[in-house]
Amino acid sequence: MTVKQAIETRRAYRSLEPVEITPEILEELGKVARLSPSCFNNQPWRYVFVYEPDALRAMHEALSRGNAWATKASMIIVVTAKRDADCVIKDRAYYAFDTGMATAFIILRATEMGLVAHPIAGYSPRKTREILGIPDDVDVLALVIVGKKSEEINELLSEDQAKKEKQRPERLGLDKIIHQNRFKVEGQGG
Repeated sequence: MTVKQAIETRRAYRSLEPVEITPEILEELGKVARLSPSCFNNQPWRYVFVYEPDALRAMHEALSRGNAWATKASMIIVVTAKRDADCVIKDRAYYAFDTGMATAFIILRATEMGLVAHPIAGYSPRKTREILGIPDDVDVLALVIVGKKSEEINELLSEDQAKKEKQRPERLGLDKIIHQNRFKVEGQGG
């Protein structure tokens, strides 16, 4: 699978079936994060791979109600980083950008390996921090829900979520996301 194929194949599916989380999977996902670029090679990201059944059940307490489907996950990757562990140049803090790139590498490698890696924002960082013993000076940026795509629609999905399982949600047109030579404010001419 090429990078382009992985990008085109990647979907944020919510209907999951169990997959065995092997040492090889953990190593492969960790290795690609290590190769991601970062400001001055600081690598500010830290990931917690949660896959043991008791630890996963504990993490279910941190999920928002709309993400109940994630209780079917085989692994939850907790994405963390420290602001001061990466470049801070005047008002620019790079840690979230750099961590996002490393997380995208993980998501694409998981896709290549036939897994679903669905990033979510619907969780409690405070509960996540408590459950996993994450220090207060480390930001909990996101969770990535990992499993195998199920052909059966998860009964925990809302009607809207189930619809999105069947067809990729509409994407913005290139004219909305790409500006050429100058930023164009929507609604203004020229």
